[in-house]
Amino acid sequence: MNSIVIREIQKQDNPQIASVIREVFVTDGYPKTGTAFADTQLDFMFETYDKPRAVYFVVELDGKIAGGAGISQLENSNKNICELQKMYFLQELRGQGVGLRMIQKCLEKATEFGYEKCYLETLPEMLTAQHLYQKIGFEYLCEPLGNTGHTTCPVWMIKTL
Repeated sequence: MNSIVIREIQKQDNPQIASVIREVFVTDGYPKTGTAFADTQLDFMFETYDKPRAVYFVVELDGKIAGGAGISQLENSNKNICELQKMYFLQELRGQGVGLRMIQKCLEKATEFGYEKCYLETLPEMLTAQHLYQKIGFEYLCEPLGNTGHTTCPVWMIKTL
């Protein structure tokens, strides 16, 4: 049986989680520009989330990082809204309920941090993820919030916490 551990990111995890996220984009054929793949903070995830009201979790599968997700204040917004960010898992981690556990962990932290809503952006191809988001109570929006720079992520969702 696989050993799955979800924990907060540590500085030494930076190269592994960046590699995992890039691998997901390459393996699944997702666009590389206008998405998390091109984010400058991808190589500095620990530092990016090492601030108030932000957290990033990594998932270890048998001792190796195989995915992650986090929350942080929605960029370029003065509203009390966080964003579910950089939720990606390698193929071998999918279908085991980890996505649901990870979202729940992030939303618990968002509530603890005092956010009123949680926003996310995703790709149209990520239908399984969208189904999971809907199951948890996220609803579709007609336009984006904030200004994340993810110009090729035209699916926007929000959930009241």
